[in-house]
Amino acid sequence: MSAVIPIVPVKVPTALEGDGMGCHSGGEAMLAAAKSAGKSEVLARYAQDYPKDATAGPHDQPQSMCPAFGALRVGLRMRRTATILSGSACCVYGLTFTSHFYGARRSVGYVPFNSESLVTGKLFEDIRESVHQEADPAKYDAIVIINLCVPTASGVPLQILPKEINGVRIIGIDVPGFGVPTHAEAKDVLAGAMLRYARAEVQAGPVQAPRTGRSDKPTITLLGEIFPADPVIIGRMLEPMGLAAGPVVPTREWRELYAALDCAAVAAIHPFYTASIREFEAAGRAIVGSAPVGHDGTEAWLQAVGQAANVPQAQIDAVKNFMLPAIRGALAKLPVKGRITLSGYEGSELLVGRLLVESGADLRYVGTACPRMPWSDADRQWLEAKGVHVQFRASLEQDLAALHEWKPDLAIGTTPVVQAAKELRTPALYFTNLISARPLMGPAGAGSLGTVINAAIGNKARFDAMSEFFGSTGTGHATGVWEAAQGVPQERADFKAEQRRQMLKLVKKRKAEEMI
Repeated sequence: MSAVIPIVPVKVPTALEGDGMGCHSGGEAMLAAAKSAGKSEVLARYAQDYPKDATAGPHDQPQSMCPAFGALRVGLRMRRTATILSGSACCVYGLTFTSHFYGARRSVGYVPFNSESLVTGKLFEDIRESVHQEADPAKYDAIVIINLCVPTASGVPLQILPKEINGVRIIGIDVPGFGVPTHAEAKDVLAGAMLRYARAEVQAGPVQAPRTGRSDKPTITLLGEIFPADPVIIGRMLEPMGLAAGPVVPTREWRELYAALDCAAVAAIHPFYTASIREFEAAGRAIVGSAPVGHDGTEAWLQAVGQAANVPQAQIDAVKNFMLPAIRGALAKLPVKGRITLSGYEGSELLVGRLLVESGADLRYVGTACPRMPWSDADRQWLEAKGVHVQFRASLEQDLAALHEWKPDLAIGTTPVVQAAKELRTPALYFTNLISARPLMGPAGAGSLGTVINAAIGNKARFDAMSEFFGSTGTGHATGVWEAAQGVPQERADFKAEQRRQMLKLVKKRKAEEMI
């Protein structure tokens, strides 16, 4: 099988790097500033929990949305939880806009600052004052304060805030773009911090029961944001084994954290929740990787969960004998025909890849922005045994290289991948909204992808017709919409050549300076 074109590890500073000590000073400069400001321990933990290749050059971090959005999303989805951001106004505006785009339906707090308040420590005093003002136990169980890049790089010490005010829990976390690689992993930063706090409360004495009461069966906590129907489907598969589906972490309410910790085992459906897994292991809970997707995945997952929860083998076999034929039938009913490349940054890419392969797809590539973890090894090994190239910490450039390398009938990926595919007359689907937002588990998941995948592949003729009609209009140097009176821009090959020569000269100069 052909290999994905590698990304050349050459460090070329962007135009914004070195532009002061604000947001535009560059990742390396801000990382160094944060360490010197007392954030070394936090950043070292993040580097261990969310590893990335330090030698990968300018694309050492996958291109996803601002990582802080992941932690913000977790807090905004929880009842009786307030979220306050500490960061540059432009970042807060973008994060707030995105949160409301995804239906947050509640306010996001913000503590503004300027150079003086940042340097003198007044920003921290303002944060502490705002927390005291918001800590109303009639409204909130917890208040989350998130340091963005600049306050983190400046060493704003959220860790010395009170742990509790008027009975309201105070959770302060740093989520800098130069320390947390993706927004998916930032969900774990907050989920792990909340689990650590909740575990200490459990150890200290009695805690609140879940809103729905405690289960009369041993439960399996589900780790990772999944489609709302999937916990119900998993619960039906677990019931014949005398088990029940527990809470989904990240949870929707603080008291659910206690129920999540009070489980027989944890299903790491999204395997990158390193901090959360650490808290569950500290609580003595077994961790099970992968998920009940497709025939093979469901069989292995039921076996692993049953053994972790000490279920008799006869009961495990009985569930398999009931579920597996139904899954096999659903896969056969809606087969997928065509070559596919798949990429995304949600963390469920390998699971979707398994489901596509079992549905009959000729899957060539799975790229995920998340790192390789022990809990995803079973999925990786299964996919690679089927001839699929699996790329962890995939960059946009690698996803695009896969698109050009394998020329699929359908590209599933992030927005820029979808755009690039459609420009090549290749049908494409956005992973986050059209693929991951579907049931994936058990029999329901087995039949969920066939219709949308086959319909998308069937649109190839429409792309060809549109491309033939419009020709080269609005492409290349003439990209965009131009009025006839203004004329279409003319390509300046001589200008491009001169600019390229100047850039190469600049690169050589910087390289020579490094050798001095």
